[in-house]
Amino acid sequence: MSKVIAVTNQKGGVGKTTTCAAFAGIFRKNGKSVLAVDLDPQGNLSFSLGAEDTGFTVHDVMKGKCSLEAAVKHTDICDVLTSNILLSGTELELDGRDREFVLKRALEQAQSKYDAIIIDTPPALSILTINAYTAADDLIIPMTPEVLSLQGISQVKDTILAVKKYYNKGLDVRGILLTRYSSKYLLSEEVAEMAEIIADQLGTKIFDTRISACIAAAEAPAHQQTIVEYSPKCRAAREYTKLARELYPELAGGI
Repeated sequence: MSKVIAVTNQKGGVGKTTTCAAFAGIFRKNGKSVLAVDLDPQGNLSFSLGAEDTGFTVHDVMKGKCSLEAAVKHTDICDVLTSNILLSGTELELDGRDREFVLKRALEQAQSKYDAIIIDTPPALSILTINAYTAADDLIIPMTPEVLSLQGISQVKDTILAVKKYYNKGLDVRGILLTRYSSKYLLSEEVAEMAEIIADQLGTKIFDTRISACIAAAEAPAHQQTIVEYSPKCRAAREYTKLARELYPELAGGI
């Protein structure tokens, strides 16, 4: 069975897509089969992984217009279930009692084919976000050491707790990941301390491994590569690899 990992924060620009791409690259480098699911209508993960913006998308899969296999794009990094702006209408298009389980049911078609399924969630609290949480085994919450990023976690906290209560009791919030982090700034430490309070409310922790600010993280998508391929020796790439091996040794080659 695949390990289904959702990366989330209600705030945009905190490193969700970079984190998804990094994990996909690390797992693939270790010989694992990976499906990346772009659940953001902006389609940033699709672009970052070099997936073509043609044919069926995750929107078509969730609407029942095609099978998951028919929508998957194959890239040099991993398989990708792509997204585009049409996905933004899903809130109005999905109806019925089980609309929170649409993505979970769709991904069941891939459970035996992939070692890992990684979901990039939109920067919004919507039915797409709830579908991601319902389908996931694990949640990883990236945040930058800024007050607005912290507020994004605070807002998403109630949604996570509601999904755990009503739709996915086994959902494991693995931790909060500090990105674009620099210990030399006092604000970074102050925000990290405040994030500890929210982490405690979610029954989770702040990861000891933190992702440093790195220009390669911004440059890699333009080359349609993950940070671990584009600049494997940069500090952020090494930190992502360390975190992946600590969290998922069976997927990333950790001990």
